Amino acid sequence: MKKQLIILSVLAVAFSTNAFAHGGQIEVGGGARGPVQLTAEQQTALGLKTVAAESRPLSSLLNINGEVQLSSDHQADVSLSISGKIKELYANVGDTVKVGQRLALVESRAGGNVNVTITAPISGIIDSRDVAIGQAVEPIRIFHISENSQVLVIGKVYEESLAQVKVGQEAHVRLLAYPDQVFSGKVTLVEPALDPLSRTVRVWIQLDNPQGLMKPNMFARIAIVLKKNDEALAIANDAIIEANGEKFVFVRDGNSFKRVEITLGTTDDLYSEVTDGLVPGDEVATQGSRQIYTMWLTGGQMKSGDGD
Repeated sequence: MKKQLIILSVLAVAFSTNAFAHGGQIEVGGGARGPVQLTAEQQTALGLKTVAAESRPLSSLLNINGEVQLSSDHQADVSLSISGKIKELYANVGDTVKVGQRLALVESRAGGNVNVTITAPISGIIDSRDVAIGQAVEPIRIFHISENSQVLVIGKVYEESLAQVKVGQEAHVRLLAYPDQVFSGKVTLVEPALDPLSRTVRVWIQLDNPQGLMKPNMFARIAIVLKKNDEALAIANDAIIEANGEKFVFVRDGNSFKRVEITLGTTDDLYSEVTDGLVPGDEVATQGSRQIYTMWLTGGQMKSGDGD
């Protein structure tokens, strides 16, 4: 207890000498912790900022890491089933091809030196070519085609969070290459097996990729939407103080700031839903709220000084 009083005394001195250079001092009271009173001048010295509690869409998110991959339905190997020699190649790496388009002409070693035309089984981009003109070949893969108008992002969910993840949930994906863009998709599969080493389960997120920005093996940050409230009464997280197992804010009433305990619901990176303690329009302190809390702890009030 003695140590706590010393810390509070030091904080009180710091605020009176630094934050309030324009006048005012903390008077340490002996009892009730009532609202903290601040003049307009003292609020300016604190750099005080407030926000109003208001309705906004809010989602509870599970953040995981993942990687972009192609689904098996959106890629194809082009393989030979005969032995022969490559006579012509009509496509190269990076070319966009359509289903049925000619890719190669192969002279078969079968009787009669029959020429066989190889065509694309799907539309997409040639991302691998494994042969050259004149090369003698056995039954092998000669091309790989990928079609990336849709991609998968494979994320890993830890065992303790697995019960929250369901097929059909919305998911938002950010990529290191495009940090200001958000790509939206849905959970299409929660794999049935748990990795015994990492204690994670792989989750598939399917996303449209019309511009081809998402490429295989890109690192991704995934936010799975667990719960959504389109009309949540919310405040900025900066306003919330947590101490001794309680969450509270300081609500402004003119030049008075009252400590109000709150109950939270859905929370994201910027805002939290308030399910009890506030009403729409309540103005709560953000920047400067910690200093107000220190004043409240001392049981004191701010009073303006005689001069600047």
